[in-house]
Amino acid sequence: MPARIKRDDQVVVIAGKDRGKRGKVLRVDPTNDKVIVEGLNMIKRHQKAQQTGPASQQQGGVIEREAAIHVSNVALIDPKDDKPTRVGIEIVDGKRFRIARRSGTRID
Repeated sequence: MPARIKRDDQVVVIAGKDRGKRGKVLRVDPTNDKVIVEGLNMIKRHQKAQQTGPASQQQGGVIEREAAIHVSNVALIDPKDDKPTRVGIEIVDGKRFRIARRSGTRID
């Protein structure tokens, strides 16, 4: 089954603490059905300072980064009218294409 949401897609969060916010998909985890969206679902992690080499030193402290969001809690932005849409699959000459259900336009 092809991925309905891919890296570099524009999505909007439809459920959770960041509901209504938009962002670009940075990474997709298809085994766990999760996506990481740029600037959304931010979490804080405490990190120890590391000295791995003579010149490179990783700074410690509280690091803020994106956490994964379940794919069911995000919706793809329709490129035609800039609103959330569901994603469908269209098969043309044996090739699969993603289409926006809202407008019927191809996404790729």
